[in-house]
Amino acid sequence: MPDKKRSAVPKTLEKRMPEPLAAEKAQAPDSIRAVPTRAGDAASPRPVDGQRQLAAFEAAMKLFHARNLKDARGLFTLASTGPQRDMAQRARLHVAMCDRRLEQAPVALGTAEDYYNYGVALLNARNVPAAVEHLEIAVRLAPGADHFCYALGLALALAGDLNGAYGNLKRAIELEPRNRIVARQDADIAHLAGQPPFAALLYPEKKAW
Repeated sequence: MPDKKRSAVPKTLEKRMPEPLAAEKAQAPDSIRAVPTRAGDAASPRPVDGQRQLAAFEAAMKLFHARNLKDARGLFTLASTGPQRDMAQRARLHVAMCDRRLEQAPVALGTAEDYYNYGVALLNARNVPAAVEHLEIAVRLAPGADHFCYALGLALALAGDLNGAYGNLKRAIELEPRNRIVARQDADIAHLAGQPPFAALLYPEKKAW
C-alpha cells in the first residue's frame, strides 16, 4: 500500500510506502474491524484471541498517535476483549483517553502531508474506503508528490478500482522511476503484475508484453 524518508510503500502495509512515509504504520489483519465509537453505540465487540488482540492494540496505538481517535477507539475496544489482561486494561484506559479527546475537539487535517499520513494509517488498518478518500485529497493538494500517488494507487488496487490504481501508479513511476522497483516488490499489488496493463507498466523491458 516510509518514515518521512523517501523510500517506499509498506510491505504488508507496514511496508514500503514510497518515501517519505511517516515512521510508524498501523497494521492489522483483514479480520480486524473497528467497533462503535461510543460505549452506548449499538453492538459490543465479540471477544478475540491473543493474536488478534495484539494486532488490534498495535494498530490502535498507531492510529492514536496519528490522531485518528475515532478508529483508534474502535480497535482499542476490540483489544479490550482479548485474553491478555494487562493489554486489555491498557486498551480500556486508551478508550477513555480517546473519549475525552473526542469530546474536546475533532481531528484537524490541514496539509497534504496530514491527509497522506492519515490515509496511510487508515490503509494499514485496512479501512480502505476511508484511506482512498484521504489519499485522494492529499493527491489533489500535492499532485507532484510521487509517494502520494503511489499510496493512492495501492489503496485503489485494494479497493478494486484497477483503472484508478493503474493511473496513479503510472503517475508515481513517471514522477519517480524507482517506484517501479518498489511496485514489483509490493505484496499488495503482486496479483496485478501479470495482468495488462500492469505487466507493461512494471516490466517494460519484457518486449513480449
